[in-house]
Amino acid sequence: METMFNQAHAKELMNRIDNLNPGLQPQWGKMNVAQMLAHCSAFQDIAMGNSFPPRGWLGILIGRFVKPMFYNAKPPARNMSTIPSIIIADDRDFEVEKETLKGKIVQLQKDGPAKITPHPHPFFGKLTAEQWGIGLYKHLDHHLKQFGV
Repeated sequence: METMFNQAHAKELMNRIDNLNPGLQPQWGKMNVAQMLAHCSAFQDIAMGNSFPPRGWLGILIGRFVKPMFYNAKPPARNMSTIPSIIIADDRDFEVEKETLKGKIVQLQKDGPAKITPHPHPFFGKLTAEQWGIGLYKHLDHHLKQFGV
């Protein structure tokens, strides 16, 4: 499976990010491309231990039972709900958000799995570094497909 900790997989994502432009329209969802980049960057912050959204009651109740959907081979559903704190609704600068996300991918590659947060995912709960790596790739891949790249 693809993972953010594999250099070739991360490079492939970076190349796809470079193929984005601010005029692209989403194939589903409400975010524009700059908001999507900021959303993906905010999600990376959670995995990297830079942000600690609280666990919601639904995640506490069922998160551990459905967490394989985060790191299995099945693509995520379109218009799936997300962590409230990383919903991006304000205007963002495309170039700034693009470079910020790319920088976080580079940092994640540099730090490796050992630096992944031990803090639980806000919905799925405790994840291993390997599960985070797969889930991060899967999440970003999902959003890049949302914009046709």
